[in-house]
Amino acid sequence: MALCLFNSLQRRVEAFTPLFPEADAIGFYCCGPTVYDFGHIGNFRTFVFADLLRRYLEFRGHRVNHVMNITDVEDKIIRQVAATGLSLAEFTGKYTDAFLADLATLSCLKPHHLPKATDYIPQIIDLIERLEKRGIAYRAGDGSVYFSINKYRGCGCRYGQLVTLDPEAQRQTERVSGDSYDKDNLADFALWKARVPGDGVVFWESPWGEGRPGWHIECSAMSMALLGPSFDLHLGGEDLAFPHHEDEIAQSEGTGLQQGGRPFVKHWVHAAHLLVDGKKMSKSLGNFFTVRDLLNKGFQGREIRFLLISAHYRETFNFTLEGLEASRSALARLDSTVAQLMERAGAANPDNTLAPSSFEIAFTEALDDDLNVSKAWAVIFDWVRETNAALATGSLSPAAAAERLHAWRRVDGVMGLGARPQEEAPAEALALLEKRNAAKAARDFAQADAVRNELKALGWTVEDSKSGSKLKRL
Repeated sequence: MALCLFNSLQRRVEAFTPLFPEADAIGFYCCGPTVYDFGHIGNFRTFVFADLLRRYLEFRGHRVNHVMNITDVEDKIIRQVAATGLSLAEFTGKYTDAFLADLATLSCLKPHHLPKATDYIPQIIDLIERLEKRGIAYRAGDGSVYFSINKYRGCGCRYGQLVTLDPEAQRQTERVSGDSYDKDNLADFALWKARVPGDGVVFWESPWGEGRPGWHIECSAMSMALLGPSFDLHLGGEDLAFPHHEDEIAQSEGTGLQQGGRPFVKHWVHAAHLLVDGKKMSKSLGNFFTVRDLLNKGFQGREIRFLLISAHYRETFNFTLEGLEASRSALARLDSTVAQLMERAGAANPDNTLAPSSFEIAFTEALDDDLNVSKAWAVIFDWVRETNAALATGSLSPAAAAERLHAWRRVDGVMGLGARPQEEAPAEALALLEKRNAAKAARDFAQADAVRNELKALGWTVEDSKSGSKLKRL
């Protein structure tokens, strides 16, 4: 079975096939952050989903060329730069570094390319000039340059490939108010924005005068510069389908750079919204969380990641602190099984020539089905139950335990959970462990149970095995 994904362009689940089968790598683009603040968990649902898909493509044997842009110039950023007195690079650099740190905290692989919009001004200008020469872009009275939807349609092109809607009715959702600029048609969108007093020092020279790029053209320039005029996969949140991604298609294909009837992008994949406690995330409701907020509440990055990939990417997902607690419990169960396997395997090495295990096959079948993570988690925890039963009966040889560990590590290469961070027990807990072991040796089980409860109050539990007792963080 091949990997199948819901393609927003075709409105159906279809087999993923590379646009260029002979190419060295799959072209993979995900819309990245706008760096004017710390990223929130709604943003990171999309980024963790993108990481899951990249990891799974690599698991299936593909090489992936992963590009994620950094939007480091747009209206919110310009306002913040003016308010703080920092340079554009200083202001956006702070939040770019924070974003990359959060991405690492959630065990996301670093994209191969992290282009910043401000580094691609020449490429942006080149695309706009191409559109202007083809009669699809026009210069307005204020010096701004706009993309003409009517002229684009007049060339025989289709506007509305990802969504079926009235662009004039929907354009109000765009980041920049239509009242701020002089354009021929409400549906048209800005490619280049003429400098206004509020822009301060944030501007570039262009054939149309001083100004800055529109939001949509930035992604077209960066993606095509790094992946070519046609590539395989474009990801983002469902809120970006219109107008951002629709406009990307129009301006990219409007340049005429695609060859042989190929599209700008073959597969468009969108992740659904994330709710918090059943509501849209809002600071005023007190349900607005950044990754840093959750770490400060005592949660680990792997617990956040677990919860973010616990539901299908096309399902609206409800994120709660109770859900994070449940993720912690599920991970503890998984960690316990893996730890016991490691102890049983000892120095044994797996036979890497063996065919994939039934566990890996079932896991692959689940994710081939449009990344069905619910089915994949069921496969994983069935494996946990079966492994625990085999460990309990002592029927696993060291070699068999090593093979199970090898299978789990391959699966975890996709899920990206990693090992639980080792935490050194405090002296107080270690002293209690010695006290508990002494009570147990003296067969004073009441005392041993009382000490165990003291350890639990400190956040630790005791794991007994043939090799002795050790502390484990609850």
